[in-house]
Amino acid sequence: MSAFWQTKRLQEMSREEWESLCDRCGKCCLHKLENETDGLVYYTDVACRLLDTETGQCRDYAHRHRHVPDCLTLDPAALEAFDWLPSTCAYRRLHEGRGLPDWHPLVSGDPDSVRRAGHSVAGRCVHEGPDVDPETRIVIWPE
Repeated sequence: MSAFWQTKRLQEMSREEWESLCDRCGKCCLHKLENETDGLVYYTDVACRLLDTETGQCRDYAHRHRHVPDCLTLDPAALEAFDWLPSTCAYRRLHEGRGLPDWHPLVSGDPDSVRRAGHSVAGRCVHEGPDVDPETRIVIWPE
């Protein structure tokens, strides 16, 4: 029997299915910089203040918009804007027809497979602050 992500388009998924696609890597919680000249997006290792930098998980996912009003919500209505997501992101991968990688928890059955495969921000980022300049913290490892 095929898995739901192999038979349904993103727009057809239930809320539960949609949420389960997130591999909890934390990459979308890193600050990004966009080059105004060429439109390229650069990742930094500077994390949202709600991100637990040791686990790579949001400390208050259900209420994140209350604490961080500009936190983006991913939903099927905004598929055309997914190009800012890392190429490893399940939402972007499925939107582009690439399927899920073997380290994704829905495939591996192991929620820690993301970290073990090197795709988690856990232990690899810092919090924003007055002494942290995102322009000096651009990294390539999210990709």
